[in-house]
Order: sequence, then C-alpha cells, then structure tokens
Amino acid sequence: MFMHNKRLMYTVRVGAPDPKLANLILEQFGGPDGELAAATRYFTQGLAEIDSGRKDLLLDIATEELSHLEVVGSIVVMLNQGVKGQMAEGLEPAELLANISGGTDSHTTALLYGGGVALTNSAGVPWTAAYVDSRTEPTADFRSNIAAEARAKIIYERLINLCDDPDVKDALGFLMTREIAHQKSFENFPPGKLPGQPQFTNTYFNMSQGEGDMRGPWNQGEQWDFVDDRAKQAAVDGGDGSASVKLSRADVAIANKVAARTMSDPASDPTTGAELGQGVVSS
Repeated sequence: MFMHNKRLMYTVRVGAPDPKLANLILEQFGGPDGELAAATRYFTQGLAEIDSGRKDLLLDIATEELSHLEVVGSIVVMLNQGVKGQMAEGLEPAELLANISGGTDSHTTALLYGGGVALTNSAGVPWTAAYVDSRTEPTADFRSNIAAEARAKIIYERLINLCDDPDVKDALGFLMTREIAHQKSFENFPPGKLPGQPQFTNTYFNMSQGEGDMRGPWNQGEQWDFVDDRAKQAAVDGGDGSASVKLSRADVAIANKVAARTMSDPASDPTTGAELGQGVVSS
C-alpha cells in the first residue's frame, strides 16, 4: 500500500524558469537511466523476491525512486512555469517561440505537454518497459542494479555541469548522491550459486598488448595470475583448441557426403553476380 506525502523528499527551489534546462532534466524522468525506470526495476524485483531482507531493501529503494521521480518532475514543471502561462495567455508568437526554444528541442515538450512532464527522455523518445532488465535472480539483478545506479549518477553529473541555477544544482546533487547510497546497498552479493573454476577465477589474460599496457589492482597483486604469454592464452584447458563433436557412424557418413558435395575448388573461377551486372562474361 502506498501513501503519498505532500512534502517532497527534497525541497525544489528554482531561481528562474528555463525551458531548455527543463528539457534536459526530463532525461531523468522518462529516460533509460531515469527514476521511473529505476522504480519499476526494483519494484518488479522486490515483488518476486522470496528473501525478506532483499525484498525489504528492493521495495524501500523502489519507493524512494518514486519520490525522486516526483522531485525531478517538480523541477521540470517549475523550470517550465513561465512558458506554461505564456502559452495559455497567447504571448506574441515570435517572443513566445524564442522563450521556449532558444535553439533547442524544448519547444516540442512545451507544445505537446503544456510545460508539464512527459514520460519521454530529453529527445522526446517515449519511455519503454525495455528499460527494465530484471531477471528476478538477485545474483544477476543486484549487479545490474549497481550498473544502473552508476549510469544514473553519471547523467546527474552531466546535468549538474550544464546547470547554472545553484538551487536546481543543489537538488540534482542530492539525487546524484542517493545513487551512490543505492550502489552501496546493492553490493556484496555472491555471483551466483555455483562457484567458478578455481584455475580461472583469479586469472587475468593480457589479451590486448602493446603501447599503453597498464598494471594496477585490477590485474596485479597476490590475487591475480597475470598471463601475457600468447601461447598460454589459447587452449587454456590443456586441449588442442579445436572444436569437435562425437557423432554416430551414420552421422559421420552423412557429414562426409556433405563435405564431399560442398567441397571448395581452389581452381574454380566462376562469373560472379557483380560481373554479370557489369556485363562481364568470363570465357
């Protein structure tokens, strides 16, 4: 059961209307890394969760994401507040168009949605359930959730860098910070039920070699077996590195017939379709 509190989770203060900024911030309302996508992702995961601890965690964060959606939507509406009134009262056309566009696509949002919020991203692309990648398996979902929170944080960073309104920047900073908190909540879950093969779990294969090679905690230290010998990077299982299958005698006979019938002829030089199209015929 949900109960709405009329107070926002974070106070929204906007120094002055700015339809262009409103259009950009819409990315976090109906975009792939926005708050609606996050809320639905965690809500669907929480409903399917059988562990009471994880269920509580997911539904807590899902509900918080809905409150973030309300904060983002309120910012967008406040930034569009001037345009909403101007359109309703029929301001002089040239001046109105200049106010709502400023060389951006913000006029689309203003005209279609009257200065309100829409379930689209900043380019007007409608929200889709395809943004929700839940598999209802915590060992996979929680790692996806960490990545989702990281992506959302980056978008907030970019919006903050584009914003010159200190009050809006403050609210965006709060939302960005909560992405960090959620990442921490989703960490430290085991990667599936089955353990990895011990001989490969802590092996780092240096496959891309040359100028720019780097060593660090991701491939260096007591934990890691660093392999840069090309000969040891193939057939690491100790086999011959080829693909094979065991067939019955009947299937082997059929496979041999197919191979003989489709065998390539290195001496063949047939006329190609491209040559026929150019009117070239081989002798």
